[in-house]
Amino acid sequence: AASGDAVRLVPATRWTLSAVVDVDSLTGTQAGCLAHGAFVQDAELFDAVAFGVSPAEAAVMDPQQRLLLETAQMAVHSADVRRASLMGSEYGVYLAISNTDYAQLLATNTSVYAATGSTISVAAGRLSFVFGLQGPCVSIDTACSSSLVALHASSHGIRQSDCPGAIVGAVSLVLSPQTSVAYARAGMLSADGRCKTWDAGANGYVRGEGVGALFIAGQQAGADSARTRLSGSAVRQDGRSASLTAPNGSAQARLLSVALDRAGADGRSLRQLEAHGTGTALGDPTEVAALLSAL
Repeated sequence: AASGDAVRLVPATRWTLSAVVDVDSLTGTQAGCLAHGAFVQDAELFDAVAFGVSPAEAAVMDPQQRLLLETAQMAVHSADVRRASLMGSEYGVYLAISNTDYAQLLATNTSVYAATGSTISVAAGRLSFVFGLQGPCVSIDTACSSSLVALHASSHGIRQSDCPGAIVGAVSLVLSPQTSVAYARAGMLSADGRCKTWDAGANGYVRGEGVGALFIAGQQAGADSARTRLSGSAVRQDGRSASLTAPNGSAQARLLSVALDRAGADGRSLRQLEAHGTGTALGDPTEVAALLSAL
């Protein structure tokens, strides 16, 4: 919103590359890919008392779980819903989460809370536990599309009367460089730490962090019609393509067409488009072609 640049050099509070990676095993380009990122500030802070978490348990909780609790509380509050009114309700939790960096950091921790501190399934379960929700509780990992798939799944849950509404959350923190090292060696990351989407100079993407949450409800739960409405959504996969990680243009175009059909919308009536934007020579042209084909 401020037109600023969130990408910066990796802060020392995350890691010093030479201390955790054999830098000599990397090429100069690969090392450059690992120098940048977009990081959530103060991710280590947490108001444990507000959520009934003991200091001992909070100390070995994945910061992703902590941020999700705080962000979910903000979403509930923004929806003018009191936390106490949710206790024992059938509202659900649909969580997008894939990073397990903290599990690596806890590998030798002997705390009794380490077993739940970094588990992906527990991340969603903790939200249900703290808010007292007895509806569906699901952790979803579909890589880059996880948050959209979580929102899609929650809408189906509401329409099928599995729950009257849900907290939909998404989180991703980069707490160790190991995954980034693998991506750099695979040629996925930008050497200069900038994602130049749909640009002739595109050379990969830069990893970034984020956390967010929505509180959604169906009309039967008294949802305000003046609030944002999900008109239609769809989930599909590439199926067979040139390689496991290569996109399939026709499959992507079909996905967009199905979502538009379900929304009862004409692509030409859209006012804003938000795309994946990999910033790669393979992904970008495929996505543009799929968009043009569907719209």
